Amino acid sequence: MSAAEKVTIDIYSDVMCPWCAIGYGQLTRALDALEGEIEAEIRWRPFELNPDMPSEGEEQEAHLQRKYRRTVEEGAAVRGQMKAIAEEAGVSLSYEGNETQAPPAMMWNTRDAHKLLAFALEQAGPEVQTQLKLALFKAHFNERKRIGDRDVLLDIAAGVGLHREAAKAALEDEELEARVIGEERQAWDLNISGVPAMIVNGKFMVPGAQPPETYVNVLRRVVEKSRAAAL
Repeated sequence: MSAAEKVTIDIYSDVMCPWCAIGYGQLTRALDALEGEIEAEIRWRPFELNPDMPSEGEEQEAHLQRKYRRTVEEGAAVRGQMKAIAEEAGVSLSYEGNETQAPPAMMWNTRDAHKLLAFALEQAGPEVQTQLKLALFKAHFNERKRIGDRDVLLDIAAGVGLHREAAKAALEDEELEARVIGEERQAWDLNISGVPAMIVNGKFMVPGAQPPETYVNVLRRVVEKSRAAAL
């Protein structure tokens, strides 16, 4: 039996983006279907949907109504559709915390979250970075924590095994922030204006959250092209 082909997948995404969580869920299903055939190293790249979001955040539905000029009814319809797709992907976007009454769903500034993700990749590698990304998704969507708060972020980082003081220093590192901003500019240079956007082997972009079979087909085509180019 031949060894599995290895690919890299860089995922531009934001912690506030439900479609990014869904897209990762769909990608995971695709990789499960390709087990033994294709192995992927996943790296998360920064994309801020709301870089100017103030520190106090904004109520989610009010933000979406303002940003996309949609009505309450339109918002409910979009959420219903999104929830159905998320369930198919094995992703929960619902509050699962301990409070009897769910806290309001909020939008937060995510610059510090992206800095932590960059730190995790540099210091601990892609697997730990993915653990951190999933923990951030859970904290935001399922626990409704204040993702813009540094103490909250440091608790999440420590929860996946990152050194808390090192993570704190990373949040204060201006050079790291400059690198994050540079990667975000690269996204715009690649004509990425929405997320998720997945780039396979640094060349082939898959925009949006796609069904698992789409990812399966794309990854197989990428591997075939790589083999042909090597001949």
